[in-house]
Amino acid sequence: MRRRWTGRRYDTGELVHIDTEDGVIVAVVAAAAVVREEGEKGTGVSEEESECEGMGIGVSQSQSQSESFCWISPGWIDLQVNGFAGYDLNGEVTTPEDVFGVASALFPRGVTNFCPTIITGSAERIRQTLHVIHAACEQDELLGEAIPGIHLEGPYLSAEDGPRGAHDKAHIREPEWAEFAAWQEAAGGRIALCTVAPEKEGAVRFIRQLRGAGVQVSIGHTMAVAEELGDAVAAGASMSTHLGNGAHPVLPRHPNYIWEQLADDGLTAMFIADGHHLGAAALKAMIRAKQGRFILVSDSVKFGGMPPGRYESEIGQRVELLSNGRLQTAADPRILAGSAQPLICGIENAMKLASVSLAEAIDAVTKRPAEAMGWQELGRLEPGARANLTLFRLEEEDGGVNGLGLGRIQIVQTVVGGRTVWQDGQALW
Repeated sequence: MRRRWTGRRYDTGELVHIDTEDGVIVAVVAAAAVVREEGEKGTGVSEEESECEGMGIGVSQSQSQSESFCWISPGWIDLQVNGFAGYDLNGEVTTPEDVFGVASALFPRGVTNFCPTIITGSAERIRQTLHVIHAACEQDELLGEAIPGIHLEGPYLSAEDGPRGAHDKAHIREPEWAEFAAWQEAAGGRIALCTVAPEKEGAVRFIRQLRGAGVQVSIGHTMAVAEELGDAVAAGASMSTHLGNGAHPVLPRHPNYIWEQLADDGLTAMFIADGHHLGAAALKAMIRAKQGRFILVSDSVKFGGMPPGRYESEIGQRVELLSNGRLQTAADPRILAGSAQPLICGIENAMKLASVSLAEAIDAVTKRPAEAMGWQELGRLEPGARANLTLFRLEEEDGGVNGLGLGRIQIVQTVVGGRTVWQDGQALW
């Protein structure tokens, strides 16, 4: 079925029609050019108004009124999602309802694609979770489209307090290819990203094996020295997992493993810009240091959207959610236990706190994660790309940033594979 969406491109501000068919973008055309062409053909399409099938509303074709349109971007991609809205992908037993529930909770927040992120645990718990995610994706075609891969964050991480973060020390271990291969089989080949601490025994060989199997590698939860980090990059590691977090509370001024990763042009950094994982100054400095080689992730967990309080969880055993949205381990308030904020908050904060433009903030959740993962059909508003779209409005505030008067971002519509899954407060999936 051929459908059309109209909006202002997030990167240029140009008013465009995006035509899709069978879940693929087939044309992206300036709206004014379409009006001229249809008028010349005598189709009777009005200069002022035509129906936008994808939006299901009347839309003005006047470029002077383009400010009234939604912004439109490729669908947002979150490479690190542990859960959300009460649904947990890292409980003792993961259910299909957890997987569907997370997807259903992310669609209203503009995310079209996400990596379920499986953290450190017993071999059997990890295997069970991977199998359930794979089975759920096989069961529902749209869910399979929304989940382009799984992120395995652990158990091959530092056991040191601080770098280990909230991961269970009892299950931290050395990389073992046979174990990973068994997990990949349970996942139906869906593990696409693996976080590894380069200082683990056999890590460099393991990274080469992962890359040879087509799995992307990110450095994280590490206390590696410069040489170990360099060896990991040479072996194929290309990203840093939530850089600036999963670290000692106190570090030497220099050298240290955060500076080394910031300075390495071979590493694309993932940042959690939820307002808690990185302070405003740190976020701004790190984004500037990476100069376009950064990605925004949520690292969200099941407690997102839940009332403040203390909760039992696989993530840090006992955690505390504060009224300001900070999620921390109860045993050590300095250690965060994932994020309770969705990706949309990271986009807003990157713009507000780090003076990032709208175009760059959206690139950091679309184009860049797709390129880093090698997902050529995602993250682009071009013919041939998957018809995954996020349409949104920017609420205005006095004295906003970047000339946009930016307040909060309001999601209007989320489209996955050419199908509207959420629109104007209503779930359509």
